[in-house]
Amino acid sequence: MPPVERYNPRASEPKWQKAWDAAQLFATKNDAPGEKYYVLEMFPYPSGRIHMGHVRNYAMGDVVARYKRARGFNVLHPMGWDAFGLPAENAARDNKVNPRDWTYANIETMKGQLKTMGLSLDWAREFATCDPSYYRHQQKMFLDFWKSGLVERRNAKVNWDPVDMTVLANEQVIDGKGWRSGAEVEQRDLTQWFFKITSMAQDLLDGLDTLDRWPEKVKLMQANWIGRSEGLQLRWKLDPATAPAGESELEVYTTRPDTIFGASFMAIAADHPLARKAAENNPALAAFIEEVRRSGTSAEVLETAEKKGFDTGIRVVHPFDESWTLPVHVANFVLMDYGTGAIFGCPSGDQRDLDFANKYGLPVVPVVMPGDADAATFQITEEAYTGDGVMINSRFLDGMKPADAFDEVAQRLSGVTIDGRPQASRKVQFRLRDWLISRQRYWGCPIPVVHCDDCGAVPVPADQLPVLLPDDVSFDRPGNPLDHHATWKHVACPNCGKDARRDTDTMDTFVDSSWYFARFTDPWNEMEPTTLKYVDGPAGWLPVNQYIGGIEHAILHLLYSRFFARAMKATGHLNVVEEPFEGLFTQGMVVHETYRLGSGANGTWVTPAEVTVSEADGKRSAVLNSSGDPVEIGSIEKMSKSKKNVVDPDDIIASYGADTARWFMLSDSPPERDVIWTESGVEGAHRFVQRVWRLVAEGAPALAGVAPSFAREGDAGAVSKATHKTIKAVGEDIEKLGFNKAVARLYELVNTLSPWVAGAASADTPAKAALREAVEALVKMIAPMTPHLAEECWAELGCHGLVANQPWPAFDADLIVDDEITLPVQINGKKRADLTIARDADQSAVEQAALALDVVRAALDGKSPRKVIVVPQRIVNVVV
Repeated sequence: MPPVERYNPRASEPKWQKAWDAAQLFATKNDAPGEKYYVLEMFPYPSGRIHMGHVRNYAMGDVVARYKRARGFNVLHPMGWDAFGLPAENAARDNKVNPRDWTYANIETMKGQLKTMGLSLDWAREFATCDPSYYRHQQKMFLDFWKSGLVERRNAKVNWDPVDMTVLANEQVIDGKGWRSGAEVEQRDLTQWFFKITSMAQDLLDGLDTLDRWPEKVKLMQANWIGRSEGLQLRWKLDPATAPAGESELEVYTTRPDTIFGASFMAIAADHPLARKAAENNPALAAFIEEVRRSGTSAEVLETAEKKGFDTGIRVVHPFDESWTLPVHVANFVLMDYGTGAIFGCPSGDQRDLDFANKYGLPVVPVVMPGDADAATFQITEEAYTGDGVMINSRFLDGMKPADAFDEVAQRLSGVTIDGRPQASRKVQFRLRDWLISRQRYWGCPIPVVHCDDCGAVPVPADQLPVLLPDDVSFDRPGNPLDHHATWKHVACPNCGKDARRDTDTMDTFVDSSWYFARFTDPWNEMEPTTLKYVDGPAGWLPVNQYIGGIEHAILHLLYSRFFARAMKATGHLNVVEEPFEGLFTQGMVVHETYRLGSGANGTWVTPAEVTVSEADGKRSAVLNSSGDPVEIGSIEKMSKSKKNVVDPDDIIASYGADTARWFMLSDSPPERDVIWTESGVEGAHRFVQRVWRLVAEGAPALAGVAPSFAREGDAGAVSKATHKTIKAVGEDIEKLGFNKAVARLYELVNTLSPWVAGAASADTPAKAALREAVEALVKMIAPMTPHLAEECWAELGCHGLVANQPWPAFDADLIVDDEITLPVQINGKKRADLTIARDADQSAVEQAALALDVVRAALDGKSPRKVIVVPQRIVNVVV
């Protein structure tokens, strides 16, 4: 028999991709028969080229899509582009190109790359969020949300970059400077548009309990971001001798009123009205407030920044002791937009407050101690005590549990009135803030509002949508090109016809990605954002059955999408769905070694393609290919352009084929963990691809014309049992997204079948039939993972049609049952051994076999057991 030619992915893969396209195999019909199944990976930003993270993400989704099609589902697996955003404007400025041209050129490149991966995508539904046909519907929904009270325009304090002349997100303020310009950031009050996500805070929190197929860590992150707390709104009287004119009280929100006797200071935000009032005649305080304003206000900055304060000279009166006053500090860790912009500090129970108190020499009075501590000696110095326990140093609260002390303080103060209002009242507070969507950018969805001096903010009529972005924009000047465009912003008021001005802000790009999954269900509807028949409900696609994407989107994108689903339902764009993603999977990153030419910070990063790594005597070393100079092997990190530890998918596909890349990504580690990209790992995956091809190609002549059938007995029965067990297990693994486990089982099956296939020519008829069934089943099982190889194998076996059209192989229930079972054996209730015995062994045989075990005989020491308890096919317990 002549040797089998090697499998050639360069010839095979384009061939089968053309065959799938010609058959329109993955174009989904909304009304096609079969239960609907919607699998979606987070769509990419068209940055220019795909990376290995894309390969892993989309390979996982594709396995699910192909598997579900084989199981008879009507599968929706679409693709689009998250195409608006700042990088396109930066490219326009730096390269003198239009953002639209840059974006669509990148889409064309990346689409070609994705197609080489052999993904079973419905490209007929493709859109980019920068398509006017997409964002016109987004503008329509904005207006519908506005009409329903879910949109609000109001003044907000923002980070303003005076050089770039734009608002910056908190995360874009680094050490008080703009992340790109380096300019000192200013705090400005601007009129901005908000989505009122806080109106749904409790519902968004409660909805997390319904998401059974979401990672617990993601749900916890969202719950923390929403940040529900139950506390007390508490009014502290100002000491009249220290209060600025016209000021008489300070209102705080606290979740720990039980610690009120441990209070040693009040802290207020730099922009609190009381702070501004106090600064009017205090230049030093005014300078401190200005310093705070220039600092970043993100949660990360506040968490890590040095805690700073300034004593205003104002003092408050303790609610339970008129003779006790506390100082009021302006502090850089208090934000005006959370609670009331003021807190009381209890250093003994909060680490931040303790650090602040220690820095400024403020009292630290422990008020909660562990239940087994001694109140006479319990102290707090460097570490706050935040656990449960017993109240101390708290007068009438002493001896209570903190929860009971909370209730006692709330009850007492709610009965006290100041100016006719209770001094305290219970309140539920959320950390979540309304979603500010205004961006002073060009490359985004225009906000469809006209501002008229007489009529105010006026919605653009629906028949005038979309409000299109102008093509003739210049990026030569800082700031928003829409704002200084000569003509675009000038328009007649839709109400009165007078000269008016378009809103020149565009929407946060998170808006674009908060509803794209709904648009995919019927992107051909020109009249409405969604088609109610197809979007959700009895014949609809939503919720997405399996959503796949990175953990970096765990909070904002997913939270905003959940809000959007609720808002779309409230405005008639969805029927019943409030949770858009039924199942969520967050895959790990693709990581790689780093390489540096020269050591230390002065070294130059080099790419893996420029390096040859070798190993001798257990030590690894690397040299630069071009010169042979030694290269330092660094740590394993996320692939990034900055450290050049990237592998180009095009290079891998050109060298090994898409199936090898897919197989390695699926096999190397559990999908939720990072995958370490190694050349040896890729070569191992490629060897397996070739091995499967050899197994099929060598066995095909002997199995030609053989009808597939399974056997129950003898050698043929062993082949069938191994095959049917694998069919069952691989299906279950894919259902649970355990791709690496499925891969391991397929490796085992290939190992089992290889010697049988090698001897197929001399096998008897039952064995050939069993082998034919086994090999066909193997090809069908690898098809979701290595689809091109599977098609080539299917054709080599002489099978008709495309394997991508074949049903998932069925298993026989009798063949997956083992003839033997393993029972745990206990002695006096403690497991001491395992017993392997025939599944159909009777109770007497099980007893005798258990008593014959060495460990049981040693325990009996020649005596008879008091009792032997056999739970059939479960356990044996010997009572000595």
